[in-house]
Amino acid sequence: MTDARAGAGTERGGSRLAEGFALFAECLLTGVWIAVAALPLVTGPAAFAAGSRHLGRRLAHERGGLREFAADFRAAVRRGWLVGLAGWAALAVVWLDVRAVRAGLPGGPLVGAVGVLALIGAVVAGLRAAAVWRPGASWRSLLAGAARRTVLDPAGSFLIVGGLAVVVCSAWFSAPLALPVLGAVAAAAVAVERRHGHR
Repeated sequence: MTDARAGAGTERGGSRLAEGFALFAECLLTGVWIAVAALPLVTGPAAFAAGSRHLGRRLAHERGGLREFAADFRAAVRRGWLVGLAGWAALAVVWLDVRAVRAGLPGGPLVGAVGVLALIGAVVAGLRAAAVWRPGASWRSLLAGAARRTVLDPAGSFLIVGGLAVVVCSAWFSAPLALPVLGAVAAAAVAVERRHGHR
């Protein structure tokens, strides 16, 4: 009887391990889908929204694949491209701030630091908004709620920043590695939002 219990425990442990590897593989595949969908540059938020929805279905043991991802992406990009455009505009402003710092403008270091922190906060809020996006949802409302959660849930926001740091390090080590890791960032955002919702 003891052997039977040990065998059942080993089987459960093995199935959990197999499920964990399957989810990890799904994250990497989703990262590639996100990277391809984000190629037009302004479609990044919509790509992350579709990727987050796909991973959410995977966690809920629902069926879904590339077809469902594409349908979610088409729905998210209708207004999501404006969010992507605003993100690039914010990046341009921060780039100008950094240029001001390098030019030795008085107060430049402070302005540059504030600009970089604001950009990081905006990226985290955008990822958190994408993680809870649903077809028909207003991006403006999602971003407003995500901005509040970014400030009120610093632990979750820090986790997403850590995921972004992994992407940057992967790209520095080998650019192609950064593509699948994008799925891990989407998974981190989904996990953070679920954790916040349970709280």
